[in-house]
Amino acid sequence: MDRREFHAVALAGVLAAMTASARATSQTQAPDELHDMSEFPASWTRADRIAMVLYPGFTALDLVGPQYMFGNLMGATVDLVAETMAPVESDTKLSILPTRTFDDCARELDLLFVPGGGQGTLAAMSNERLIDFVADRGARAGLVTSVCTGSLVLGQAGLLRGYRATSHWVALSLLSDFGATPVNARVVEDRNRITGAGVSAGLDMGLRIVARMRDREYAEAVQLLAEYAPQPPFNAGSPATASPKLVAMTETMFVGLLEQMRAVSKHAR
Repeated sequence: MDRREFHAVALAGVLAAMTASARATSQTQAPDELHDMSEFPASWTRADRIAMVLYPGFTALDLVGPQYMFGNLMGATVDLVAETMAPVESDTKLSILPTRTFDDCARELDLLFVPGGGQGTLAAMSNERLIDFVADRGARAGLVTSVCTGSLVLGQAGLLRGYRATSHWVALSLLSDFGATPVNARVVEDRNRITGAGVSAGLDMGLRIVARMRDREYAEAVQLLAEYAPQPPFNAGSPATASPKLVAMTETMFVGLLEQMRAVSKHAR
């Protein structure tokens, strides 16, 4: 095993151990007393401020996949930010507890993230307080990111004009309404805008961001810790591989929603 492989495996082990020990350690014993981090590069620990936006009806995996990756950034603070501190229910009825509100979220962020959804995203696009928050923090954030139709929220806030971006394949064409250039790709990076395609693409996007905020070796260790080595049982994960019948049926489900989203986009910033 060479030095690079050693660091990747060691980091994965330490991250896992730190998570377990944080639950078991008494209040008088700090977790870092149990782990010697002296051999880790100093650049791997940074005080990043990350805000992940919550709104009713968001898609849980849009958020949870990247949040797992960001949560393994040593030294980073990852806040789940919503209008209030009340639990926020996803589109599949999974509730998530915010850690901060729009009002008390840090103004200067290293990363702003917005998840997507369906009807919930449509409502978010019309929520002036949410759009004000996204526009304000996004104007100064080091990285502005989204997964799935979260890119439509970024667009509504005026943050994608002149940028290449992606979204869920069903809604991809709507990006042009916001002055963005739609790109049919799993993850799209354009300067400090990083957008992921539908739902599961958030895992890939999260790892790309970890590599950008730390380095490739660190990101590979996080991937190893997650045992992210996908082997889907079916080859139907995109319109290019799914049957035409299935694609057409799925598109039909969203005609009305897309029409409403396009109407709301006329009032984008």
